[in-house]
Amino acid sequence: MASHITDFDGEEVKLKEQSAIPARTLIWTAGIQAAEITETLNLPLSANKRVIVEPTLQVPRYPEVFVIGDAAYWEERDRPIPMVAPAAVQMAETAARNIACLLREAPLRSFHYRNPGALATIGRNAAVAKVKGLKFKGFSAWLVWLVVHLMRLVGFRNRLVVLINWAWDYFFFERASRIIVHR
Repeated sequence: MASHITDFDGEEVKLKEQSAIPARTLIWTAGIQAAEITETLNLPLSANKRVIVEPTLQVPRYPEVFVIGDAAYWEERDRPIPMVAPAAVQMAETAARNIACLLREAPLRSFHYRNPGALATIGRNAAVAKVKGLKFKGFSAWLVWLVVHLMRLVGFRNRLVVLINWAWDYFFFERASRIIVHR
């Protein structure tokens, strides 16, 4: 079940339905724009309301706070880190390593984005791809998109179930599932 978050005070997460969840840690995982909550934090923000972070993904003046993904703003080579899932995953890995370094009182590492390329489906049997300088489109790009997305799933069983679902949808022209909700 999904719910909208209206506030977080460091002790609990307040939900739109007027209920609250006790929590001292908030991990935001929704994409394509910074969460509105960033505007309420009294932190330096970029023009698109992302929290400006240090190279270590820490918030200036608050070294115990890390911001990643769409909510974080950092530039590399005079370009902002893109608001895409691969960047968020890489940021999460760097932040986790840096938290472990903080606990050990070891030096922190700077974040460096490694662009794995871009894939997008644009219709049945059609996609566009740009990987390691190569650009291609059409059915071959669609197959690459399919394989990459299957391989990013965790576990053989998950890959098999998704492949069977996608094959069913493909051959019987059914709409694919868009969301999975755990009850």
